[in-house]
Amino acid sequence: MSGPAAGTAVAATTTDVVCLGESMVTFLPSQPGRLADVPSFGRGIGGAESNVACALAAAGHRAAWVGRVGADGFGDHLVETIGSYGVDTSAVRRDPVRPTGIYFRTASDRGTDTHEVAYYRAGSAASAMSPANLPYEELFAGRVLHLSGITAALSGDCLALLRELTAARPGRPLVSFDVNHRPHLWRGGPAAADASVLLELARRCDLVFVGEDEAEEAWGIVGAEAIRAAVPEPDVLVVKRGSAGATVFATGVSPGSRSRSAGGAEDAAEPRSPHAGGAEDAEGAGPDTVTHVPALHVDVVAAVGAGDAFAAGFLSATLRGLPVRDRARHGHLMAAAVLTVPGDLTEPPARDHADRLVALDDDAWGRLRLGPGWTAADRASEEVRTP
Repeated sequence: MSGPAAGTAVAATTTDVVCLGESMVTFLPSQPGRLADVPSFGRGIGGAESNVACALAAAGHRAAWVGRVGADGFGDHLVETIGSYGVDTSAVRRDPVRPTGIYFRTASDRGTDTHEVAYYRAGSAASAMSPANLPYEELFAGRVLHLSGITAALSGDCLALLRELTAARPGRPLVSFDVNHRPHLWRGGPAAADASVLLELARRCDLVFVGEDEAEEAWGIVGAEAIRAAVPEPDVLVVKRGSAGATVFATGVSPGSRSRSAGGAEDAAEPRSPHAGGAEDAEGAGPDTVTHVPALHVDVVAAVGAGDAFAAGFLSATLRGLPVRDRARHGHLMAAAVLTVPGDLTEPPARDHADRLVALDDDAWGRLRLGPGWTAADRASEEVRTP
């Protein structure tokens, strides 16, 4: 199947978010230590885009994941497990020749020198994704299409696919892009391409997530304002700043206004309408509203999956048409849910519970400290503790 024609219009849909990307079977260690010393592993799933789809589905949205897996037992496991979260996997393709990717990791924090990851994904089914073999009608069937820079690094065909999907065309859904720079992938990535291609892709999208650290590593750009200057096109740019929180740049909005949602149901609107919202420490910056939202104090169990969860929380609130401040707060809460469990995925807080926490005043928000089990709390006040 070839890519869509430049004038292709997208039909109305009942799907909220379509996520495209590689998902792999992950083997989690039974105990801390070097990979060489771990005696056994438990099986799970891992993949930035499928993580977002699972989190959105668990939060009550209609999410679909599109990818390519092998015609093998690991592929079966991925499709069945992702589907068990309520994600639509009907557009996933099976490759009769290439295998499903797998990886092993240690229990230590990703940011430490002791953390190890062993990937077995070269030549995987997902690396064969291309403009010729994926179902565009399903990819463009949602209110939002969520992509990641990981896909661009898998192969030349995968990079070509992302260029097709981010090309401007009438009726294109809102395109969300998480930069997700993975240096080890680019070292063996598509010929004649490097991480600078992520900047090209980001500038073609409507909503972009990028960490300050990865922008510096991938592009040599330091600071949120400089990142915005380098990526001026997206309606919304979310710069993740670790423990310092997140800074959101949104065009064409005024502080405190309520935006329209990302097209379709709940708050019907055009797919590429401006993204506006309330502000916490908001200030005008040309056509932008700049909103800084502090991070939460979290008792971290495992620092994996937080970026995907943040994106899911932000997208969930975007679909609901919430103010920018509330979108970022929902992102922080979804990330906190994952940070307080061992794996990449967990049940998010109930929507009314999350909404109560998001509505806290600045002082109460700053006093929140979230630890294991916090998502099951019945009252927002139970979570307000002095860190």
